[in-house]
Amino acid sequence: MMMALGMFVFSLETLAYQEFQRQTEWRHGSTSRIGTNPARQYMGRGDDSITLPGVLLPALAGTQLSLDTLRYMADTGKAWPLVEGTGKVYGTWIIESLSETRTLFFRDGQARRIEFTLLLKRIDDGRVDLLGSAISGAGNILRGLL
Repeated sequence: MMMALGMFVFSLETLAYQEFQRQTEWRHGSTSRIGTNPARQYMGRGDDSITLPGVLLPALAGTQLSLDTLRYMADTGKAWPLVEGTGKVYGTWIIESLSETRTLFFRDGQARRIEFTLLLKRIDDGRVDLLGSAISGAGNILRGLL
């Protein structure tokens, strides 16, 4: 297991990302002052986002069903706990976007290669106590797929 978003597990058998890109922002308000530099005040943490680009090769590893599952999870509008395979808990995240590019097609139109990019945004404000409610909702989503 590389990582889990809710009950969805990223792996070679499902969907493997090639990179893990994380961007964290902090907000600093600015007030103009005459004759000197603007005054700055720390206003708190800004957005925290993770981008997971990768390549899906259905004939070798992974399945189109994995992308469909992530889209279904995103359609719920719910937040999901993100846990790395090492056990590191990243908090609660929403799926903001999922893009895919299909190339190298079989005769029937099925893609041999699907490049994807998954964009996640953190919403828990560092509150890992919210993870219990997110995990219980994940089981209901997966039961709906089966």
